[in-house]
Amino acid sequence: MNEIKLQTPVDPGRSAVEISLKDTTVVLGSCFADNIGKKMEAFGFDVLVNPFGTLYNPVSVTEAAARLGSGEAFKAEECVRMGAGSDLVCSFSHNTSFARETQEDFLEYANLSLGQSSQMWKKATKVIVTLGTAFCFRHIQSGRTVANCLKIDGREFIRYRLDVEGTVALLERMMEENPAKEFIFTISPIRHLKDGAHGNQLSKSTLLLAVDRICTEYPGRADYFPAYEIVLDELRDYRFYAEDLVHPSGQAVECLWSRFLDFCLPAGEREEILAREKVLKRSAHRPLH
Repeated sequence: MNEIKLQTPVDPGRSAVEISLKDTTVVLGSCFADNIGKKMEAFGFDVLVNPFGTLYNPVSVTEAAARLGSGEAFKAEECVRMGAGSDLVCSFSHNTSFARETQEDFLEYANLSLGQSSQMWKKATKVIVTLGTAFCFRHIQSGRTVANCLKIDGREFIRYRLDVEGTVALLERMMEENPAKEFIFTISPIRHLKDGAHGNQLSKSTLLLAVDRICTEYPGRADYFPAYEIVLDELRDYRFYAEDLVHPSGQAVECLWSRFLDFCLPAGEREEILAREKVLKRSAHRPLH
């Protein structure tokens, strides 16, 4: 009797870019970057996770990398008063988690964070980049493509979709500006259904084609981890999604984390990770006194 197959396995293979517990790694990008970055933090990797907050589009991700490289302090003219009746101040480079009550407070916080993050970026040899969408919002008055619209009226922005060539150019510049760093790219499995089902597919396809070009152009320095394919093709069931039916569930994140380690962790460090996992599980079940 033939064995019944209930999944279509996706084999990531072994990455040309290894990420060791001994490496300094920076993680940039969408919610999936946050998920992987938090797991790395928990397991004791030397890692910096989204120093400007969650980022979704290639323009914002590559601008973040450039800012970390330059360390150029944020200035008063970059401060933006948030919308929707909020009195908080933020910038178009940051997630709203950075917002503060005054311009002075925001600049102090943002520049303290930038200084520390820039130092870590400069010593980092590995970078994980998760791209979420090719759709971007350009602020009409400033002409800037923004990382976050900061709850400002949508009429103040123009929405556009990057094409493959434009995305490749952004990623090429990031690679060329950081010749000592190696990159692992992923495409977020989180579906951006506000773009519509077809729009989401066009967006993800743009990112996939661009990243494939980069991995071809920079063999040994850039590789691709198929998180998107694992969730959509192998874990093809709504039990692997959170209640919103958009974000991966905790179970899916655990599966992706295990596969990611198989993909890029040096073989000799797997036992150390297993030992740390046991410690984490024991501490999670330790009764409170």
